[in-house]
Amino acid sequence: MKILLDTHIFLWWITDATLLSKNARDLISDGFNVLYWSAASSWELTIKYALGRIPLPEDPKWFIPPQLAKNNIESIPITDEHAFQTGLLPQHHRDPFDRMLIAQSQIESVVLLSNDRQLSRYDVQIQW
Repeated sequence: MKILLDTHIFLWWITDATLLSKNARDLISDGFNVLYWSAASSWELTIKYALGRIPLPEDPKWFIPPQLAKNNIESIPITDEHAFQTGLLPQHHRDPFDRMLIAQSQIESVVLLSNDRQLSRYDVQIQW
């Protein structure tokens, strides 16, 4: 299965947070699944880190890439096609980062791993 990790899921995974569901842990740890991280999540994390809303041991520029490599997670860039798709989405959710994850999930045909219930209102497969 191809799985795009929502930002909070990735952070909970690398910090071994108890907030992750058993299903999420199983999906991430299953070596047969291909895991993805969106450039939108890097953007979101960088902004929230700069505002002091997400504590990390160091700047995301230095912290995230080694974590992605260590956890065998591939990065998905933001393309024009992804950006255009966000404009076609219903206004169920106004968060631009989450809207980009939905668009990428649709365009790339991947499952989105998230506990954000609002995202289930979109035409995308969500796991939690």
